[in-house]
Amino acid sequence: MNVKGLILCSLLLAPAPCRAQEGKEPAEEVSPGEVVRVETDLVPLEVTVRDAAGQVVRGLRRGDFRLFEDGAERPISFFSAETTGGTIRCPLDLVFALDVSGSMTREEMGMLRAAGALFAERLSGPRTRFAVVSFGMRVKVLQPFTGDARRLGRAFDSAIRDETGLSTHAFDAVDDAVRMLARRGRQTSGGLVVKRVVVVISDGFPTGDTVSPPTVIERANAAHVSVYTVTTPSYSYGATRGRPVPTILDVSGLAAQTGGVNVYATDRHYAEALRAVSTEALSRYVIAFYPDRGKRLDGNVHQLSVQVSGGMKVSLSRRGYAGKGAR
Repeated sequence: MNVKGLILCSLLLAPAPCRAQEGKEPAEEVSPGEVVRVETDLVPLEVTVRDAAGQVVRGLRRGDFRLFEDGAERPISFFSAETTGGTIRCPLDLVFALDVSGSMTREEMGMLRAAGALFAERLSGPRTRFAVVSFGMRVKVLQPFTGDARRLGRAFDSAIRDETGLSTHAFDAVDDAVRMLARRGRQTSGGLVVKRVVVVISDGFPTGDTVSPPTVIERANAAHVSVYTVTTPSYSYGATRGRPVPTILDVSGLAAQTGGVNVYATDRHYAEALRAVSTEALSRYVIAFYPDRGKRLDGNVHQLSVQVSGGMKVSLSRRGYAGKGAR
């Protein structure tokens, strides 16, 4: 596993519940429409905070954060934070995109079933919904959004039986997953901001896609979706010194530019890589605000920044948003 994967694995902790404080303005649901535009006034973003030693900082409160829109401070309307103990309460809408192309080895196809069980165990909760798509020569919806972890397992089983051809339409699959989240995903649930995530499990070398990586990244950012990629063992390591082979998914910036991470898996550490992704997906603060009314419809891109008391390092899932008039 590469350095990033090892760092993630060192952070493995049991997922913890999230809590939110609601602002005075009511939340709105995402409506169907173009995923490259903002379809709701509420703008969420995920924040990771680290101390001087690079360790993740937990236990911060809403008052520790200051949010700025184009340099002007804006009130935080929603805040979700990690707490301790209990079950997962932070709402999550997650779409799995599973590579079933012919380039996946038999062992890797078998690993998909174990992945389904692991994610169901770690991420299931009263506010969690899963969906599953597979991709090879085409993208196929195996399971629409459901809160039933048993259906998730059956969808992974179906993926194993659905190996198709040599084409690997990974970017098309992520694009379809983003559209599912934009049209069927929740924006808020019970006063909490819903995290929107796509997890791609693939050998990392897409071929035959009809949608370009920049377009997928743009649509994911507009729909407030973070993409995480797990690169399977067949392409995880090079022939010498155990160095990971850079994949097309890596160099496209799909994960980095949407607030997710790339994780390399090996035969020995496959489960650890999956646990790292699930932990990372739940370990971030989520803050959301309502933009200035004049900026909601101007079609321009507006810059966002966050400050945290104590001079700690802050990383954002994205640095801006586009108003509804953006093309």
